[in-house]
Amino acid sequence: MSINDDKDAYAFYKEALELLEESEIPFMLGGAFAIFHYSGIYRETKDLDVYCKSSDCTRIMKYFQDRGYETQFTDARWLAKIFKGEYFIDLIFDTVNNICTVDDSWFERAVDASFFEKDVKLLPPEELIWSKIYVQNRERYDGADINHLLVQYGSNLDWKQLMFRMDQHWQLFLAQLLSFQFVYPADYQDIIPRWVYDELLRRAQEQYDVPAPTEKVCRGPMIDQTQYSVDIKDWNYKSYTIKTV
Repeated sequence: MSINDDKDAYAFYKEALELLEESEIPFMLGGAFAIFHYSGIYRETKDLDVYCKSSDCTRIMKYFQDRGYETQFTDARWLAKIFKGEYFIDLIFDTVNNICTVDDSWFERAVDASFFEKDVKLLPPEELIWSKIYVQNRERYDGADINHLLVQYGSNLDWKQLMFRMDQHWQLFLAQLLSFQFVYPADYQDIIPRWVYDELLRRAQEQYDVPAPTEKVCRGPMIDQTQYSVDIKDWNYKSYTIKTV
């Protein structure tokens, strides 16, 4: 199916992008359209993933609301929605774990593209990977999206920027790259720089040379807010991303 085959969806996306452009409020496209741009894979979707700074979220909501759209502040941590019939905009300014906060640096590195006859800014591929790597729920796992992006666009990535973004949670990055190595055994050597693997493996090995943390912490809720709740509620692990009530 072509990206333009669904006439109703096409009309919604085009109108939404026209209004966003008219608002003069900075935004970037992510989600299915960013994946399409970087990997060539198109998925049917009824929503438009629009990224903005948190300070601009309510401005965009009000702009659409004043023009007859229904708006909803879905989750004050990261997400609002704008509706028109069965179609909607996801207005995203963070991740649910509050790790990938949209700021000016995202816009400075945004990629120029064209969708629905409109010039737009796309989420930088490194920030797209960074935000998707924390989506590891039972209901939704974005690892395949990342692997597809890597195999089609990996040679164009800024790997130093990726290492910078994943520095705090480098274990997740290593796990993703090992998944990529498994899925694409004939391609990974040409795409993933050797220095990236060497650095991440060095960190993994050195973990065994120092004492284990004294605090019993489960970081599972950073990647799945549901399945790891038992660790916090019943098994006495500490977490910084889930409340025990």
